[in-house]
Amino acid sequence: MKLLFYRYGSICEPDVIDGFQELGHTVREITTEMTNKSLTPQESIQIVSNALLEHPVDFVFSINFFPFLSEVCKIFRLPYLCWTVDSPVMELFATSIANPYNRIFLFDRAQYEEISPLNPGHVFHLPLAVNVRQKQGCIRSSSAALRKKFTSDISFVGSLYTEKCPYDRLNDAPAYLSGYLDGLMEAQLRIYGGYIVEDLLTDEIVEEFKAHLPGFFQYPFDSYLTDRKTMSELYIGNKISSIERLRVMQLLSARFPVDLYTASDTSCLPHIHNRGLAKTLEEMPIIFHNSKINLNITSKSIRSGLPLRIFDILGCGGFVLTNFQPELAEFFVPGEDLVYYENLDDLVGKADYFLHHEAERREIAENGFARVQKYHTYPIRLTQMLEIAFTKQTAP
Repeated sequence: MKLLFYRYGSICEPDVIDGFQELGHTVREITTEMTNKSLTPQESIQIVSNALLEHPVDFVFSINFFPFLSEVCKIFRLPYLCWTVDSPVMELFATSIANPYNRIFLFDRAQYEEISPLNPGHVFHLPLAVNVRQKQGCIRSSSAALRKKFTSDISFVGSLYTEKCPYDRLNDAPAYLSGYLDGLMEAQLRIYGGYIVEDLLTDEIVEEFKAHLPGFFQYPFDSYLTDRKTMSELYIGNKISSIERLRVMQLLSARFPVDLYTASDTSCLPHIHNRGLAKTLEEMPIIFHNSKINLNITSKSIRSGLPLRIFDILGCGGFVLTNFQPELAEFFVPGEDLVYYENLDDLVGKADYFLHHEAERREIAENGFARVQKYHTYPIRLTQMLEIAFTKQTAP
């Protein structure tokens, strides 16, 4: 088949393209947004429409959901396939989600259960994947000096969310509001496998929060999005993730050597080794392969699913120590393919144990690699996607 891939710069886009091409599909790319982030929806509509008129395809594809792509495909009577890799994706609440030519694939089952009623038969749950071939090629071609440079006891690659936390714009909040939200976040921080925040936000709390948060996000087009949902996921979810990541780094770095690859400010983490940003394609695979323990700290807005980081680490033959997620046991065998922690004390204990039990750690990493190589590559996952999109969906 021929497809038009609308790109915006997601780190997994090259892997998805490789996967489609390995399956024998022809991929045309629109890359304008990768270098021009000021594009308006109207300009993007024109670019996509011109491309479809010039080179007809069988479907349009994107990472994450773009309402304007859905509208274009509705006009052209063309299937629009998309696959989320992030959370939250506020665009999923646009009324365009209900268009009949959509084939929406969501990696988080909790997200799927929320969105699928908006377009029954056109929204599906699909976990993420890894490009094992690319990752292993990078590792095999790396020099001894590079492998030594990126060898760690414990490493984490990613943002601390401190520099992009919209919650921190909360201004002059009354004591009862701050106290309620602090208590709510502390409770959520202790829960793995469930997200209680939205259910505990009253109308009064939401309105008070909006009154003290300058520029509270309002989706610019018709949508099903509520202020409660926005507050829960975009603001509080991000803040909880920031608090959690800082606490994990503080706790572990006080006891073990921890390398952090990030652009976030780490001045409050005196024991952390801030290694700066890591190059996605050239350096991250080497880090994952040569770290004794690779941490995964899932963003709290990912309520049940497994983030891309888990698949990428395993595809590099790395050992994963992750927080618990409800979907973990659906795709991996905990304790055999990877290891999860239930709370921060458990995290410290397991980090200490696996730093001192190399044979067991290596066996688990090897098991995890074998499982993703067998079941979770992009060609496998994209074959599943296309079978669902073109055989199981409700006809428009």
